[in-house]
Amino acid sequence: MGRGKNKSSFGRLILLVAVVIGFIYIYSSEMFEREVPKITMENNGYWNFKTPLEVFIDDASGLKSYKIFIRDSSGETTLYNEQFLDTKKSVFVKVGTPKNSYSMRDKEVTIIIEAIDNSKWNFLNGNHVRVEYKLLIDKKKPQLSIVSHSYKIKKGGAALVIFQANDDNLKDIFIQTNYGKKFKPQPFYKDGYYISLVAWPITESTFRANIIAKDYAGNLSKNNIPLYLKDKKYRLSNIKLSDSFLDGKIAELAEEFEETQGITDKIEQFKIINEDVRAKNEKLIHDITSKVDDKMISDFKINKMYPLKNAAIVAYFGDFRKYSYKGKHISESYHLGLDMASNAMAKIKPQNTGDVVFSDYNGIYGNMPIIYHGLGLYTLYGHCSSMNVNNGDSILANANIANTGKSGYAMGDHLHFGVLIQGIEVRPAEWMDKTWIKLNINNIIKNAKEIIDRG
Repeated sequence: MGRGKNKSSFGRLILLVAVVIGFIYIYSSEMFEREVPKITMENNGYWNFKTPLEVFIDDASGLKSYKIFIRDSSGETTLYNEQFLDTKKSVFVKVGTPKNSYSMRDKEVTIIIEAIDNSKWNFLNGNHVRVEYKLLIDKKKPQLSIVSHSYKIKKGGAALVIFQANDDNLKDIFIQTNYGKKFKPQPFYKDGYYISLVAWPITESTFRANIIAKDYAGNLSKNNIPLYLKDKKYRLSNIKLSDSFLDGKIAELAEEFEETQGITDKIEQFKIINEDVRAKNEKLIHDITSKVDDKMISDFKINKMYPLKNAAIVAYFGDFRKYSYKGKHISESYHLGLDMASNAMAKIKPQNTGDVVFSDYNGIYGNMPIIYHGLGLYTLYGHCSSMNVNNGDSILANANIANTGKSGYAMGDHLHFGVLIQGIEVRPAEWMDKTWIKLNINNIIKNAKEIIDRG
């Protein structure tokens, strides 16, 4: 009797162990994996029936089949239905336009995606998943029209454009240029209208700008700003570097800048300062001056600029400078401001109100306040001996913001006066010309308001 019981108990134990091992095998085996297929569809809740929807289906054990439906007011329609004989662990499907999309009047549809994997789980039926995406249908492009704009733009100069853009699902508006820059327009006067300054850099041989309006469904409208292009030739200056300059100012600056630490060759010092340090300092300027307000404006008043009384022009905007030493080409750079000089430590008094967005030392530019005047327009004052404003200050017209000097990369006391539009340097001469401001700013805004009011 004892042996029989022992054999029976041992048998049950073996059976129990076998069952446990079986369960462990099922739970650990890839054949019995329990994860449902992963379905993703890139979308933002809108569909224009033009851009295909991108569907990704993945599963570790491989896919057995998938189906994609569209549901509208008329019912469900199968778009894709595919079964796999061989193991396929991932599927990418571009869901194109349904056949009845042209006549469809539904404002909303639902995309339904089902998938089954090859797992032996669920009584050999595999793991099943079903997801639904509700999409708003928008087949209409944004309405885009130009209201008023400057007649022409000069190389190195600026122009103004005012336009209308309307769409129930408007996502983004910008002005795309041929050289990669995107100008951000600002809401203007009444809902649906926008205003922006644009700029043609001196380094670009031609200029083209298109207003782009996009909605959330991906519909896009484009309108070219029809500006007459006027070329302008800028001065080429061949400058011979002297030993006194290299051993004096450049050696002095080389001790100051991080980039020239440990560099003893004076030609290499100059090259680093003129190229690497300049690039770093100008990147800071461009970053600061690229910002534009989002708030609506009804007007833009600007007085002609001449921040240094009774000053003489000692260097012009746009000069292309080539530097050589003992007949050998060393480096080159563009002069992106207007150099003005009068008395030493003369008072700098801008004729326009604004907000101080920077007031600190900036490498080759020395002590340098930057003032924001609105509409993406900034003015810069380099090489100052002292600064009378702080970052965050608001200034009145004709306030003494700083005094001229020779801080930074400057040989004599003067003001480096710069004007920038959304991070692009432009000709100060235009903004120092009352007639240019009237024709390209004041008249454009006045004309646009009259057209908007009539509409």
